[in-house]
Amino acid sequence: MTKVVACINLKGGVGKTALAVNFAAYCGMHEMKTLLIDLDPQTNATFSTIGVAEWDKAKKNGTVADLLGAKKHASAAGDVKKAEEVIIKDVFENVDLIPSHIDLFTVDLDLAGARFRETRLEKALVDVIGNYDIVICDCPPNLTLPTQNALAISTHYVVPVSLDFLSAIGVSLLLKRIQEFGDDLQQELKALGIVISRVGRPAVHREETEATLRGQFGKSVLGTVIRERVSVSRSAQSHRPIFESGDGDAIAEFTAVCRQLLKRIEE
Repeated sequence: MTKVVACINLKGGVGKTALAVNFAAYCGMHEMKTLLIDLDPQTNATFSTIGVAEWDKAKKNGTVADLLGAKKHASAAGDVKKAEEVIIKDVFENVDLIPSHIDLFTVDLDLAGARFRETRLEKALVDVIGNYDIVICDCPPNLTLPTQNALAISTHYVVPVSLDFLSAIGVSLLLKRIQEFGDDLQQELKALGIVISRVGRPAVHREETEATLRGQFGKSVLGTVIRERVSVSRSAQSHRPIFESGDGDAIAEFTAVCRQLLKRIEE
């Protein structure tokens, strides 16, 4: 059975995309056929794997906005593109990509009256999802329609958190809402845990925030933290995974986190 992991937080700037992209790369490196889906209209996961020129070319074949049926991306008859047309093959070793599009910013308005709008991605992927061992969804920092579509196909989810107060304070609310969403869809969503990320950024009461997270959520918080490093942003800018960066410390951190996540998926 294909495992589907949503990478999610209610706040941006927490290292969500870096985790999603590099977890996908890690899975691919370990001979798992992997699909990375960028559901964030900011398109950061897309541009972490391909360049602007390649994205401009890919848009003609379609993006995740086409699969969701955003109005600008549907024909007069309401037809949408098929997943096979949209998927970009081998952006990393054994990793395919469904790119994002800026029109996702308004997709909730576009589909305001649509039926079954939370399951459009599931329907679009029905013929291809079985080709993959794992699917990783990079979600926007909210619980709007793109995130709901990701959760509707997910078997697991992971929450990256930076140690600023606003990032951490919303974790309990997020976990509650995910549980409620899963219950509404009669779908079991397993929490892989909380990943403390971007450690080293300016943050008031950083130590207290980490202590609170670990005290409140216990073993749900992974032991390894991901630190803020220039090599992470440079890897994204060069469309390469951190594992090719030459930064031994960064590679060790991401390797440890990805290994723990895979272990929890297999449990």
